[in-house]
Amino acid sequence: MSITEQELRSLGVPEGEPLQQAVALVRAWEAAGKDPEQMRSDIKAVLADPEPFRGDPELGRLARALSATPTIPLPNSAGAPWRQWGQKLDAEAVQQMERACRLPIALAGALMPDAHVGYGLPIGGVLATDNAVIPFGVGVDIACRMKLSVLDIPVHDLERRKDRLIRAIEAETRFGVGATFQHRRDHPVMDEDWSVSPVTRQYKDRAWAQLGTSGSGNHFVEFGILTLHEPLRGLPPGQYVALLSHSGSRGTGAAVCDYYSRLAQSRHPKLPRELKHLAWLDLDTAEGQEYWAAMELMGKYAAANHACIHKHIAQNLGVPVLLELENHHNFAWKERHRIGGREREVIVHRKGATPAGPGVLGIIPGSMASPAFIVRGKGNPASLHSAAHGAGRVMSRTAAMKRFSWKEVQRYLKERGITLISAGLDEVPMVYKDIHEVMAAQADLVEIVAQFDPRLVKMAPHGERPED
Repeated sequence: MSITEQELRSLGVPEGEPLQQAVALVRAWEAAGKDPEQMRSDIKAVLADPEPFRGDPELGRLARALSATPTIPLPNSAGAPWRQWGQKLDAEAVQQMERACRLPIALAGALMPDAHVGYGLPIGGVLATDNAVIPFGVGVDIACRMKLSVLDIPVHDLERRKDRLIRAIEAETRFGVGATFQHRRDHPVMDEDWSVSPVTRQYKDRAWAQLGTSGSGNHFVEFGILTLHEPLRGLPPGQYVALLSHSGSRGTGAAVCDYYSRLAQSRHPKLPRELKHLAWLDLDTAEGQEYWAAMELMGKYAAANHACIHKHIAQNLGVPVLLELENHHNFAWKERHRIGGREREVIVHRKGATPAGPGVLGIIPGSMASPAFIVRGKGNPASLHSAAHGAGRVMSRTAAMKRFSWKEVQRYLKERGITLISAGLDEVPMVYKDIHEVMAAQADLVEIVAQFDPRLVKMAPHGERPED
């Protein structure tokens, strides 16, 4: 075999049924002519987290064998209290939330109506912990962010000046995993202290080259019509042209997550396999403080990315900005909440969840063909002052690529007045939940202030590896 049993053991495949399934899988792949490096990569992915692969036609048997392998009993078997919003949520996402709340550091949790499976903590998962931070509870794309700018452009120019608007997007940001600017953008974030961690120190130059870029996956930049239902920060009700973007801290944020997740796992080697990606760092340790500083720097960097995108597109078009709004998810906050009958400081992880404290404004997107909403938080204590961060996927990227064709997607978009500049089949509207149902399920968490309807949409081209 191109990958021997001994190598499979060294990769971490346990003896017994998992090893038998891995050997059978390698033999089947060899017969099909699969590249050995891709074999290793796929096996490592299943070993890292078997749950998302349980239904996979190729990897499912190995994933199920790994899931059935006895592990150390879960800590905190009673579990911290948590509540979910929405019905018929992904069963595995619910199970991930239950497990997270059984960590010894867990104090309370909430699961948003856009929830789906993630690494460790589900996307849409909110977890309050006691003086500890979970790198994978924050997420890979640290401080992934939404920003909306209302521009002083007549609404009819969305159609009349469509080509001009498209050129502005394509000139002033870049899409793709390794996308950079040849002539680097300027922003004060690059004057911050990037030596707060070895990762940020090492990646500073790369981060600067990627400043103002958008990445891939579910990241986008789009023009659309904002319908404002009430006065907002001096802007009267009405319809406006707005620019909306979604992206995060790019490759540097991912590197921070990877480094500190591995470090956290090394500090908790006896965690059960299914809790591996929920390993934490205590905030009274040097590495915990180091991660926290790196995370906060990535928050500033993600905000700078959006600032550059919006500033340069507005300048390219020669138009003033009338209003700016933004918020982020994939982050951890030090907040005070009443838990267990007393108010205390906790660390609130919002992995794919939007801050929704009393009066806090946020942006919750749908898909490239459905609305985004500007919302005002109601400060519901049961959700730890949180809300959904989007519509949430109902289909894996692999399934979407097999199921849909560009012909049917383009027809669907045309019927809805959407011009798609570029995107992948794994990001088409049909892979997402109905955003209206998601919003209805969280009516006690946020109120809608305005609606944004996309018209010109730019995402990473088809075939790009996702980094959301």
